[in-house]
Amino acid sequence: MRVAIVVFPGSNCDRDIFEAIKFISKKLPKFIWHKETNIENFDLIVIPGGFTFGDYLRCGALASNSPVIKSIRDHASRGGAILGICNGFQILTETKLLPGTLIKNSVLKFLCHDLNVIVQNTLPSPFTWGFKPNTKLNIPIAHNEGNYYVNGNELKKLIFNGQIAFKYEENFNPNGSVENIAGVLSENGRILGMMPHPERSVFSHHNSLDGRLFFQNLIEQLLS
Repeated sequence: MRVAIVVFPGSNCDRDIFEAIKFISKKLPKFIWHKETNIENFDLIVIPGGFTFGDYLRCGALASNSPVIKSIRDHASRGGAILGICNGFQILTETKLLPGTLIKNSVLKFLCHDLNVIVQNTLPSPFTWGFKPNTKLNIPIAHNEGNYYVNGNELKKLIFNGQIAFKYEENFNPNGSVENIAGVLSENGRILGMMPHPERSVFSHHNSLDGRLFFQNLIEQLLS
């Protein structure tokens, strides 16, 4: 299992992802600096959370123009698996590898707490493999711009294709996301963007181990 973690100026969850992947896979992920232009083949590329380039302009907008993005696009074009968490999700929408955009939370403040997300009935994907639809996962959030938006036609397409991976509970939408969306898949199911942080629910000192289950299922599927 070969995992790359892309690091930008302002990334701050890269070490969390590193430790989570190392613990679960027993392999050392490789850090990739954003200025790299030719990265080797990996089973999974992770774009972690943080505040890349200080979140200036729009969250993820400057990072989406970094030299490494060409290699990430090449990886995607080969059907490679990509996971973008929080700011990583924002970067994936800015690069148009995922549809929609992330805007400021409807409550207009930074949110950081545990909550439940609900696994949806999706197209085949290594990111939802092993979970029955409607499974609840307790995973923390930590974001200021996590309000997912797509227009009506794009939303219908997401629903029809089974590209909605996770939703917040109906009465506990923290940020105003359309249709309570917490995570979205690409059309081939090989790219996932999600606002919750599964790497923060992996170890025994965390409030939940549901993130550990998420990564275990993902790694098992990618290795199958």
